[in-house]
Amino acid sequence: MKPIKIWILERKSDFNSYTTKRFYEVAGNANIELKLVAPEELDLIVTKEDKKSIIYNGNIIELPDCLIPRIGTVTYYALAIIRHFERLGVFILNPSQSMETAKDKLSTLQLLSSNNIPIPKTMLAKFPLNTSFVEKEFSYPLIIKTVIGSKGRGVFLVENRNKLNDLVNLLEISKDPKTNLILQEFISSSKGRDIRVIVIGGRAIGAMLRTASDDNFKANYSAGGEVISYEINPTIEWLSVESARIVGLDIAGVDILFDQNSYKVCEVNSYPGFEGFEKATQINIPEEIFKYIFVRLGGTSS
Repeated sequence: MKPIKIWILERKSDFNSYTTKRFYEVAGNANIELKLVAPEELDLIVTKEDKKSIIYNGNIIELPDCLIPRIGTVTYYALAIIRHFERLGVFILNPSQSMETAKDKLSTLQLLSSNNIPIPKTMLAKFPLNTSFVEKEFSYPLIIKTVIGSKGRGVFLVENRNKLNDLVNLLEISKDPKTNLILQEFISSSKGRDIRVIVIGGRAIGAMLRTASDDNFKANYSAGGEVISYEINPTIEWLSVESARIVGLDIAGVDILFDQNSYKVCEVNSYPGFEGFEKATQINIPEEIFKYIFVRLGGTSS
């Protein structure tokens, strides 16, 4: 049986990451020909000769059956490449439009909210920031986030007006037009803990509880948080699967906050890391992804 060709599109700096090593490890035990490709290694040509319009390191090579984009910061160039693969009929996990939506936290929350998914109250910051208006809408502490960010980076807890003004003044001094901020209510019942659910192909395959260390309000595993397996109940399952569907993601990491006796969806990620998840749940994530690809390409999952 001819092997399935799968390319993973990611930054060269991630070629030796845990996730990449795991993909190779699992692919080696399956009928999969896996290749790592960085965006800068590819050139595209818009031409009628579709099959010859992707150039890899100066050479025309056979296109893969599936492309898995795993890029933290989705640049215009990377998106253009993904769109071109889509135009050539290559199966993409995840589609370019969904990735573009997911990288923008505000856009994601707007989409979820319009589809009746419970989210924390959120506001786009406008400079100069009207502190009095903010205090009418939010109480302290509150969360400030950059619109684009991952692994807990670009997320700040602000306890009072002085700290809010100090942070905003610091950001204004930087005068970086790309620094867009959102203000978000702090869900106190979820301080230092949240639930990460991984959804693949419309199915919540598992969940982990993340707990912050050293009284940190961020529970990310990459920031030193502790992780354990967490039982998925019907509410968590529906919220995670529906959130992934609304954003249009085949693979998603959905972060859910505890809100007293209920939950709120905090973020939906299109390129979830899974080192902590595999440690907590013992679920083989690359195997689950490959099974889904086999099915989508018309094969079998075994």
